[in-house]
Amino acid sequence: MLIGFRTLLYKETLRFWKVSFQTVAAPVLTAMLYLMIFSHVLEGHVQVHGVPYSTFLIPGLVMMSALQNAFANSSSSLIQSKVTGSVVFVLLPPISYVEFFLAYVLAAILRGLMVALGVLLVTMWFVVPTFAAPWWILMFIVVGGGIMGTLGMVAGIWADKFDQLAGFQNFLIMPLTMLSGVFYSIHSLPEFWQRVSRFNPVFYMIDGFRFGFFGVSDVPPETSLAVLATSFLLVSAATLALLRSGYKLRS
Repeated sequence: MLIGFRTLLYKETLRFWKVSFQTVAAPVLTAMLYLMIFSHVLEGHVQVHGVPYSTFLIPGLVMMSALQNAFANSSSSLIQSKVTGSVVFVLLPPISYVEFFLAYVLAAILRGLMVALGVLLVTMWFVVPTFAAPWWILMFIVVGGGIMGTLGMVAGIWADKFDQLAGFQNFLIMPLTMLSGVFYSIHSLPEFWQRVSRFNPVFYMIDGFRFGFFGVSDVPPETSLAVLATSFLLVSAATLALLRSGYKLRS
């Protein structure tokens, strides 16, 4: 049962694990540099939600790294397969588009989780985080990684060249991530920008994930999870429609 799904999931997992120095270790180093620089500059001067700034920063860096790498995993895999022509070897076997979708998204979530764990372990050398609600942490990182993995599939299907994919990432994913509250609480923003931030789905990923560490957040975690679950269903439905139609894959 589900041999095609299991094989494709194994292939996608092995693809990023074979170059783990680039796909896992490098993002961990980047997050560590963020923490070292920002905590050195702002530690002792800024507190958010009553916690030191470096402590506040860690969940945001963990989640940001997981989200960016979940997106990168599915998007890079699809665009590489399209550019090299090897996508035909995935499309020819009798694998349903649902299995295709699940394999890519689960592999993206797995890479995000591995990067998140690596970042968390490294940052524990600087600050030992608290875990007020571990189940919220797990739910938000899985749902958030699922959304980003699905968006990565959309980007990989749509893009015909690497520079188109880079544009999608640089002009959409990166701004949404950097302006989501990773480095600040939205309550520190003017009222107008607080309202604008609430239209950013990545804000709910970061805010809900941070709640799992401190038990406090800018938005109730139930609201954040409802927004993300709705977003995941909508993006998944659109992606499945693209796969079913064969858009830019079979034609």
